[in-house]
Amino acid sequence: MPRKSKKPEKKTTSSIPNAYIAGSGIVAEEQITDTLEKNYMPYAMSVIVSRALPEIDGFKPSHRKLLYTMYKMGLLTGPKTKSANIVGQTMKLNPHGDAAIYETMVRLARGNEALLHPYVDSKGNFGKAYSRDMAFAASRYTEAKLDPICNELFRDIDKDTVDFVPNYDNETVEPTLLPATFPSVLVNSNVGIAVSMASAVCSFNLEEICETTIALIRNPDHNILSTLKGPDFSGGGFMLYDEDELEKIYRTGRGSVKVRSRYQFDKESGCIEITQIPPTTTVEAIMDKIIELIKAGKIREISYIRDETDLNGLKLAIDIKRGVDPDKLMKKLFKMTPLQDNYSCNFNILIAGSPKVMGVYEILDEWIAFRRECIKRRTYFELNKKKERLHLLKGLQKILLDIDKAVKIVRETEEESEVVPNLMIGFGIDETQAEYVAEIKLRHLNKEYILKRTADIESLEKDIKEMEDILNSDKKINGIIIDELKDVIAKYKQPRRTMFCYTGDDEEEEIEDDTPDYPVTLFMTNSGYFKKITAQSLRMASDQKLKDGDIVTFSEEATNKSELLFFTDKCQVYKTRASEFKDTKASELGDFIPVKLGFDEEENVISAVVTTDYSGYLIMIFENGKAAKVPLNAYETKTNRKKLTGAYSSKSKLIKMFVVNENTNILVRSTGGRAIVFNTGMILPKAARDTIGVQVMTLKKADVDNAYIVTEEMAENVEKYIVKNIPAAGSLAKDLIDPDQLKLM
Repeated sequence: MPRKSKKPEKKTTSSIPNAYIAGSGIVAEEQITDTLEKNYMPYAMSVIVSRALPEIDGFKPSHRKLLYTMYKMGLLTGPKTKSANIVGQTMKLNPHGDAAIYETMVRLARGNEALLHPYVDSKGNFGKAYSRDMAFAASRYTEAKLDPICNELFRDIDKDTVDFVPNYDNETVEPTLLPATFPSVLVNSNVGIAVSMASAVCSFNLEEICETTIALIRNPDHNILSTLKGPDFSGGGFMLYDEDELEKIYRTGRGSVKVRSRYQFDKESGCIEITQIPPTTTVEAIMDKIIELIKAGKIREISYIRDETDLNGLKLAIDIKRGVDPDKLMKKLFKMTPLQDNYSCNFNILIAGSPKVMGVYEILDEWIAFRRECIKRRTYFELNKKKERLHLLKGLQKILLDIDKAVKIVRETEEESEVVPNLMIGFGIDETQAEYVAEIKLRHLNKEYILKRTADIESLEKDIKEMEDILNSDKKINGIIIDELKDVIAKYKQPRRTMFCYTGDDEEEEIEDDTPDYPVTLFMTNSGYFKKITAQSLRMASDQKLKDGDIVTFSEEATNKSELLFFTDKCQVYKTRASEFKDTKASELGDFIPVKLGFDEEENVISAVVTTDYSGYLIMIFENGKAAKVPLNAYETKTNRKKLTGAYSSKSKLIKMFVVNENTNILVRSTGGRAIVFNTGMILPKAARDTIGVQVMTLKKADVDNAYIVTEEMAENVEKYIVKNIPAAGSLAKDLIDPDQLKLM
């Protein structure tokens, strides 16, 4: 018989030999990818689904567990209790620790002022959302109960409106959602960071949200912008109205709104009082930024700043100097500090356990569908209860026909277990009805009692008919939702806190630069030291103080507002202003540029350019005989960037660079002793900063070693080196004087 060939065994990636580690015994090894797949992915899913993202009822699991615990403790109607007691009880549902639970309660509390409509009525120090340093008191010192608006969260929760699941140890149950009668998901802000995704839902005015929901139920094509004006933040302030951005947020769930602080100016004290700030910042962050700007000399109008927050609320006082326009100063502060900040919207909501980014339109559609299901379940629950009640009463009604017969059956029945069957036979009723009749007390076996009980039969039949109609009619369900929303508006509406600021063209104006302007002379040495010397100091100076062996390689008359570009040997340029350097004297060394501007390691400055308007061209001469012409405005940026990479080509060493406003002659020398003079008009400008340029000098076993602009004094002596076409080899330059070296070359 032919021999059967063995099938090769399949090798798996997980078949990694075990390893012996001293003190630990045999340890199983596995691929890091397998470890991540088994451990990290479940963790990531847990964070996304069970921790960080809100669901359609507007709550994360930690919020829901806390509020439901307080509801079961009777804190919706009863007196306040110690927060520590609430935290302890909540741990039956939330095993993440008392600190995390208490911090969750703090944010939901009225005293913290984080929510537009707080869910927890608090007593004691719960900190402030607008303060980084104002810490909340420990849970043993504070008290809390549920706020009245929570009636809308738990209404009919005991009527099977939502699903319940066992808690982590199967000792009790908790709701998967709360049957909120209004779109709480959009009424209070909610921010969460999960793994690989996040959520940031801003708050809207309760009345506007409810009115918008009612309008959408009546007309699915309703334009939300007509009823939902914009976000409404608990801290107030002004929102810079941008209809296009709001429409984007309402449609996609992504976008940002600008929120500006509210202030008033007290003429008597000369003090600006800030009373409302954006929700994304704190008082301390604003003060830190303003102090930083004052120290940097970028703001000179402020004499003192202090935090005057007290029991009356937030107040940040700014004392300004005499003659300063407070409105202009605030415009400046809005652009330079968190007094005006963006709230980035990312409406990422869990729908049926899956995260989904939705606009306001889609969120409200999902909430309406959720609320319809709640009402159907409630109606079905009540319908069954009424049917059960009706069934019992109809059995009782039959007893009315012959009470004596019922008594006789009970009396003549020898065994207790036979009472119910005998009643069923005697009156033609089922077991449930017979059990109900058998349990009636002797004192109730009178005609009056039975008539009162059976009087509800007609109303029960009417209610059952209405409930069946509701279950079969979406229109009636919509009517119930609308009525509940109107009831919420009547009970809990409050005026809008965040007002609108309709910006005009003047809002886009640049801030006036109040940097003092005066003539200065700028010096830079070969070692990278920089000096800014005023005309008066320069007249009084004798010699420039330099390090041993150092020389001045750059000097130029400019103004204090001039922009400076320092080019380095790493093909980078660092941008700054002359005003950033202090006025110094010739007798001082000056500022070391690499340290002052934060150069990279082993990076050195090789050239400097001074400009006020970025006009003209930058001419760069390279060692390989090429020259590049780049518009100086290629280095101008809209933002205040300090560093630009790719400032020039790295293909060849940069020998010299010049700024020219009009075409001029430039002399180029080579190590072979030749020279040419070419006009910059021969080179076409290139927009790319790192262009390699065009060949201007033909080199044979030589390199360019120097270049300089031809001045009027030099023009006659270099006339014979002028070329009409490039590239050119040039002429021997034995008697040419180099202005840089001041000697015969």
